[in-house]
Amino acid sequence: MTELSKKDQLYELIRANPFISQQDLASVLGLSRSAVAGYIAGLIRDRRLLGRAYVLPDNRPIVCLGAANLDRKLRSIATLKMGTSNPARQDESFGGVARNIAENLARLSAPVALITAIGDDSSGKALLAHAEAAGIDTRATLHMTGVCSGTYTAVLDDHGEMLLALADMALYDALTPAFLETRQPQRAVGALIVADLNLPRETLRTLLDDAARGSVPLVLVAVSQPKMAHLPDDLRGLRLLILNQGELETRIGSALKTDADFLAACRAIQAQGAQDVIVTRGATGVVYTTASGIAQLDAPPARIVDVTGAGDAFAAAVCWSLFQGSDDMTLACRRGLQLSAMTLACEETVCPYLTAEVLAEIPNPDALPGAQQPFNALYQD
Repeated sequence: MTELSKKDQLYELIRANPFISQQDLASVLGLSRSAVAGYIAGLIRDRRLLGRAYVLPDNRPIVCLGAANLDRKLRSIATLKMGTSNPARQDESFGGVARNIAENLARLSAPVALITAIGDDSSGKALLAHAEAAGIDTRATLHMTGVCSGTYTAVLDDHGEMLLALADMALYDALTPAFLETRQPQRAVGALIVADLNLPRETLRTLLDDAARGSVPLVLVAVSQPKMAHLPDDLRGLRLLILNQGELETRIGSALKTDADFLAACRAIQAQGAQDVIVTRGATGVVYTTASGIAQLDAPPARIVDVTGAGDAFAAAVCWSLFQGSDDMTLACRRGLQLSAMTLACEETVCPYLTAEVLAEIPNPDALPGAQQPFNALYQD
């Protein structure tokens, strides 16, 4: 077997770690910095690299920012009685909106990176080990000392419906704009950025400002009605906002009862700067914006084993659909509803038998024979 040339060895090192420094490349290969710079210039001329960040044209990830928690689920064995002790079963798993979305995307075979914060505890180590085993790039994680990793505790009734959830997520306040600046190289090479509203308001403002300057498309995913206070007033630059009905009502400040109410609410969000809005409504389905107004899709029949993670699965499928190059919100929502139904039927927060083929089976009208293929700006320089 022919030994790889220094140029090819350098390329393989960059493929393994696109953020490796020239000094580290020089040390590993036994070259001078000037020699490394020369090889890199040659790879750029050959279009094997796309510029200064050594971006590989086939490997731009979806970058997920936000929470990565240890999830505890307490499920009642019988009908819950308030004010007394109830027999229950406890399960622990890995959760957090951004982390759940990232794992779903990894299982869908999309390149994905996670930017989050963890404490110096066993839960944090386990979270990262599990994410890396799933194929998620966690190198941009903020490691904090003297704090516990995030936790989310859900209380479910004997039918699997969530009655109450408690979240300890104060450590995500450390994901500030100043921290974000230290992760600019990782964010800049993303094909799509997906952030949850566990991030501080000023951090979300920074992401929106970056997106408005035309860098990387941004999707924001709501996490709860109280966290809607984190969403900035000005949403210019936002490609898509995904939230549920209660969260939209919190944002608008009024109840939504009719189609006209939903249309007015979605139009109000678009007037604030968002290009599109998707509103999930549980068993009722979803409402989403179109060029002519809004549309609705019914939820498919689902066997409910555990509702935890279903909304994150929906968001992941929508983001996967955008990543595939389609701006068709109907297709994205159909994919989201299918993955959500699969997740509802699982005890796990992320469906363990998920593959890209599951969503690819839903036909894309743009991909029919003779149809013109859409320009996919997500993959461009």
